[in-house]
Amino acid sequence: MQKFNIKAFFLPLKLFSLGAICVLGFAPFYFYPASILSLIGLFYYWHQSNTPKQAAIAGFIYGLGLFGTGIYWIYISLHDFGNMPMLFAGLVTFLLCAFMALFPALVGFLSIKFSGSKPQIRLIAIPVLWALADWTRGWIFTGFPWLTIGYSQVPYSALAGYMPIIGVYGVSMITGFIASLIGFWLAKKPISAVWRRNSIAAIFLIWVTGSVLKWVEWTAPTGKPISVALLQGNISQDIKWAPETAMRTLKQYLDMAEASDAKLIIMPETAMPVLSSELPNELVTRLQQHVKKNQGAILVGVVERENGEYFNSVLSINAAKPEVYRKSHLVPFGEFIPLKIALGWVYSDLLNMPLSDLSRGSIHQQPMDIAGEKVAVNICYEDVFGEEIIRQLPQATLLVNASNDAWYGTSYAADQHMQFSQARALETGRTVLRATNTGATAIIDSHGYVLAHAPHFTTTTLNVQAQGYSGSTPYVRWGNWLFLSICFAALFFIFLASRRKTK
Repeated sequence: MQKFNIKAFFLPLKLFSLGAICVLGFAPFYFYPASILSLIGLFYYWHQSNTPKQAAIAGFIYGLGLFGTGIYWIYISLHDFGNMPMLFAGLVTFLLCAFMALFPALVGFLSIKFSGSKPQIRLIAIPVLWALADWTRGWIFTGFPWLTIGYSQVPYSALAGYMPIIGVYGVSMITGFIASLIGFWLAKKPISAVWRRNSIAAIFLIWVTGSVLKWVEWTAPTGKPISVALLQGNISQDIKWAPETAMRTLKQYLDMAEASDAKLIIMPETAMPVLSSELPNELVTRLQQHVKKNQGAILVGVVERENGEYFNSVLSINAAKPEVYRKSHLVPFGEFIPLKIALGWVYSDLLNMPLSDLSRGSIHQQPMDIAGEKVAVNICYEDVFGEEIIRQLPQATLLVNASNDAWYGTSYAADQHMQFSQARALETGRTVLRATNTGATAIIDSHGYVLAHAPHFTTTTLNVQAQGYSGSTPYVRWGNWLFLSICFAALFFIFLASRRKTK
C-alpha cells in the first residue's frame, strides 16, 4: 500500500493561496511586500521542480489563485449589471481566470524547459519570461494586463523608481528577479558564502538604486497650477441609461458644473446619458456661458454618432473651437463584439449591455489645447496601456482619465484601476486627473502619489490645483523598447548558455 503524501496533498492549496496573497500588493491594499513574498513561494517551487509539466501545473494553480481573487469582479459586471444568468456569468468569469492562469503556467514550463539541469539559467529565465508574459497579456486579443506584477510596487516600493525608465513591465522583471534570487537561495542548499553575499549585495543595490531614482525629477513644472473640478455624479449603473432618468442626470451635471468656478471642469465617461446630437440646446448654451465666465473649459463625457457609427467620446466646451477625443482602445465584449457573426447571440440572448458595438477613434489624436494646458485625454480602460498613453507625449502637460467603474459595484476594481493611473503618472512624469462616475475620482502627482481622493459612491465635486509638466521621461522616449531589448538580450544569453555543454 502506497504511503499517503501529505505534502503533495496540500501543495495545490498552498500554490492557490500564494496566488491569492499576491493580490494584497495591489490597490486598495498597497502592501507591496506581499506580492514579492508570493512570487518567492512560487519561484521556490519552480527552482525545485524537475520537469516542465510539474512547473506548468504549479503555475496554473497559482494563476487561478491570483486571477480568481484579483478579477472576481468580472462576475459583477456580467451578472449584476449585464443581466447574464448566474451560472453563465460564473462560468465565463472562471474561464477568463483559467485563460489568464495559462500565462504563469507557460512561464513555469518554459523556464524549466530552457534551463534543464542548469539552475543558474533558470534563475534568470523565470523573471524574464514572467515579465514577457505580463507584456504579452497587454496586447494579445486586444490586451488585458490587469494584475501585471509591476503595478503591485506602485507607488510606495523602491522599485517604483524604475517606472519612468523601463515602465511597468520592466518593474515586473525586476520584481521577479528579486523573487527568483531569493527563491533560488532557499531552494538550492547549501549555498556558498560568496554566492550568498553577492546575492544580498545585488538585492541591496537594486533596492537602493530604485530609492534614489524616486527622487529624480524627470520632468519640469510648466506655468502655474490651474484650478480643476472633478465631478463625480454617482449615477447607479442600473439606472444610468434609463430614459426616464436621463433628464435628471443632465440637470445634475449641469448644476454641478455651474456651481464650480474652476478653470477646468471634468465630467466622467458618458456622464451625459444621451447622444451628443441630442443634448438640449439650453444645457449646451448654459455650459458655454459658464465656460466664458470662468475663462476655462469643460470636458464632457458623451456618446457621439457620426455616419452611422457610435463613439465613446469626451468633448471640450471652451471659448475657442470645440475639440473631441474618441476612445480608440475598446473593451472586447463590453464595447465591441469580437467575431460578431459567431458570438452575436451572446448579446442578444444572454447580455443586456448598452453601447456594446462602438467604433474606434484614431490612434493619432493629439492633446486638447484648453484652459492654458495641453490636455491628453484617455477614457476608462485605456490608461491600462502605458505604451498608448505616451502617443500624446511629450506635447501634453496634463493627463485626464474619464472613467465609469460603476460596472464593478463595490469591489476593489475601481481602486485597482486608479493604481494603473498612478503608474501612468510615474511613467510619464505628469499629473493625472481622474473624473469617475462612482470612484475612484482623484488627482495623482507626477511621482504617482494620490494628492486628493473623493469618497466612493457619493455625489461630490473634488476641487484641486493641478500642475502641468513638460519634458520627457526615458519611458516617454523609448516606450517598452528598452524593456524588450533587455529581455531579448537575456533570452539570447539563455539560449547560448543552455547549448553549452556541462563539463
